[in-house]
Amino acid sequence: MKDVIIIGAGPAGMTAAVYAARKKMDCIIYTNNVGGLALWSAGIENYMGYHLISGVELMAKFEEQVKEFNIPIEYHTVEKIDKEAGIFTAHLDNGEMVQAKSVIVATGRSPRHLKIAGEKDFVGKGVTYCATCDAPLFAGLDVAVIGGGNAALSSVSQLLNIARKVYSISQYGWSADPVLQERVMHAENIEVLKGYDIIAIEGQNFVEKIRIRSKKTGEEQELAVRGVFIEIGSAPNSGFVAGLAELDEKQEINVDCSNRTNVEGLFAAGDVTNAPQKQIIVAAGEGAKAALSAYEYLIRLRD
Repeated sequence: MKDVIIIGAGPAGMTAAVYAARKKMDCIIYTNNVGGLALWSAGIENYMGYHLISGVELMAKFEEQVKEFNIPIEYHTVEKIDKEAGIFTAHLDNGEMVQAKSVIVATGRSPRHLKIAGEKDFVGKGVTYCATCDAPLFAGLDVAVIGGGNAALSSVSQLLNIARKVYSISQYGWSADPVLQERVMHAENIEVLKGYDIIAIEGQNFVEKIRIRSKKTGEEQELAVRGVFIEIGSAPNSGFVAGLAELDEKQEINVDCSNRTNVEGLFAAGDVTNAPQKQIIVAAGEGAKAALSAYEYLIRLRD
């Protein structure tokens, strides 16, 4: 039986693992990938100790530090967590069940989808949710970035140096940080379309165009693009604990200032929780707190 199971290997989960290992807790990490959404950041300028570092590079350093402690990382999805007689059981996607005295949920978030015609059909064929991953594939082409938040304008910023033209399309205008807006608004190869709904993504074998509709006039128009970068936010990966942990209206896991949930021994950290700021450095700090809280919980169990 493990002292703690850590679910997720983004900034929160990896930091939690290091803190757990330093406290000599017997832990294991279950995850689908190492890095989470942090991998999608092309340039991180606000993580202390680095003036500029990519998400891939930063998470590689996280992974390197975790490996120094010989913490096992297994690539499995945890489909359900339950608790009986004070013991947690993690039900894995391969049918295996693993027991532990405590659990830290750090599963982060997943991108939201437009849920429009053509979106699913063209994933990997022009539709993408990761400019960092896929922007170079669209060199010299016309593309559209959907959304007006930080993620969307970060993608716009990357694509302006790669694509021939970038359409920035949002339903209600830009809400990104002013520094991001200033970085892109005067570019010669950007066209900003605010107040538009995306109706459909169309093409033959690959994306060829999108149809949009003005929210003000109802007028529709077509834009010839080869790439559609969907950046409309994300949803917490909390479904597997919905029957156990208390969730808020956004389906985020409710935690207190010590990262405790409503279930004793169950902790959560990072973007999957109701912590208000979804930042890499915040997630890492929350992961450290969750591990320290789990350690205190285990001490009380022994006593």
